[in-house]
Amino acid sequence: MSDVPIFAHEPWILPARGRVAMWSLIVAESAIFSLFVVAYIYYMGRDQFGPTPSVLDRPILNTVCLLSSSLTIWIAERAIEQGRMRRFAIFWAITILLGLKFLIGTITEFRTLINRDGLTIDANLFGTTFYSLVGLHATHVLVGLVGLSLIMAFTLFGKVNRSHAERIQVFSMYWHFVDAVWVVVFTVVYIVGK
Repeated sequence: MSDVPIFAHEPWILPARGRVAMWSLIVAESAIFSLFVVAYIYYMGRDQFGPTPSVLDRPILNTVCLLSSSLTIWIAERAIEQGRMRRFAIFWAITILLGLKFLIGTITEFRTLINRDGLTIDANLFGTTFYSLVGLHATHVLVGLVGLSLIMAFTLFGKVNRSHAERIQVFSMYWHFVDAVWVVVFTVVYIVGK
């Protein structure tokens, strides 16, 4: 019989502070989004007047753009790990453009719903919960775009390099979270709720 204990394991390594902080933010934000989703589902179909979810058009192109941005940011993450800064910058910029397309599409959708259908945040319960939930998500996309743009600016000035790969991956976690939340929002608002 060997002298090595059966349950021998390697020493535990403290996780990176940035990752712990980002996971904590994601858990907190998930709780907030959960409350908004539950409120939307609870009030769905309770309106006696005003526009209903039937006025919604499914934002398929916007959804494809946002979900594609998770792929482009992942490619950018791999590029910076390998020190391929030009490739990193290109895919980081594509991620920004896809996020901008999504945000512009959301603003256009809001404007159309207000002007064409009279759906405002105070029109009825549907308007309140729709704009609160989709608007909360759009705000998170906007915050992500600001972060992406700042990192892009630092990249263009030569201040980002391979040594920043861990930080880029931590920030990318936020963007992946925003994309994952959209899958839930899209499903609840545009498929189940319609």
